[in-house]
Amino acid sequence: MPPKFQTHRVEFSPDFAGRRLDVALAALLPQYSRTRIQRWIEDGAVQINGLTAVKPRDVVTGGETATVEARIEAETGVKAEKLPIDVVHQDAAIIVINKPPGVVVHPGAGNREHTLQNALLAHDKLLRNVPRSGLVHRIDKDTSGLLVVARTLAAHTALVAALAAHEVEREYLAVCTGVMTGGGTVDEKIGRHRTQRIKMTVRSDGREAVTHYRLEKKFRAHTLARVRLETGRTHQIRVHLAHIGYPIVGDPVYGGRKRVPKGATPALIKALDAFQRQALHAAKLSFTHPKSGKAVSYEAPLPKDLKGLLAALAKDAEESDE
Repeated sequence: MPPKFQTHRVEFSPDFAGRRLDVALAALLPQYSRTRIQRWIEDGAVQINGLTAVKPRDVVTGGETATVEARIEAETGVKAEKLPIDVVHQDAAIIVINKPPGVVVHPGAGNREHTLQNALLAHDKLLRNVPRSGLVHRIDKDTSGLLVVARTLAAHTALVAALAAHEVEREYLAVCTGVMTGGGTVDEKIGRHRTQRIKMTVRSDGREAVTHYRLEKKFRAHTLARVRLETGRTHQIRVHLAHIGYPIVGDPVYGGRKRVPKGATPALIKALDAFQRQALHAAKLSFTHPKSGKAVSYEAPLPKDLKGLLAALAKDAEESDE
């Protein structure tokens, strides 16, 4: 499917004099990101007073007329699949999804089908006209919980900008190995592991990463923590909690050695043995709605496997006190 075109004609008032062309166009056409506008300028899709030989850094003098051929690439590399989706909320601008554990968000090597993106394209045909089918952030395959999807290009641009500005609040619940004594903040850069390429690690030359955590409930050898992301690096929560000595239960990459409290109940031993994914759930998502401008917040209940694990931990703690 070829790109869809929408042509815009705008005029720069004297107030825009001295601004870069890409900055001025982004201000006049806020439904598009500055990065997208830069690409259109470089591809010859922007004319100033009928001339296409322009560059993003060209300076506006005021009074010019710009013609912008907005080129929206349709999603062609991913096929639609009718798969179940747990829709928490849907309106004209966004869809909020509660992703179950075990589902990959985007197709990739070894996962070309049965992903959330495949399912979204079958759920909503409009998403073919939005970058990455409207997905503006992701969570790991074996992490459950909330994701917001943009149904329009304007909503996508607004949500991407909000994420970049740390204006989307994402709260997770994590069952960790070890007993926390309180909350805190991990402010440690994260980068690719130097020798184990599937892993991320704390490293001084990595990208900024900030994770806030607080204690929700203590058990004999484990903790339920509520975690808030300030940044969104790959595996950030998993890496940061492992770095401070509280790896997430069941994490196959960063979890370390399984810990079972002395005299643990058979039910807890069975629950810990059976939990083969990271015990991490994206429980709450809060942001400014891209169309209404109002603050919105959504929550997703814990999945069955996490509820079972917490019940076993609570029962073990209760019986040990008797």
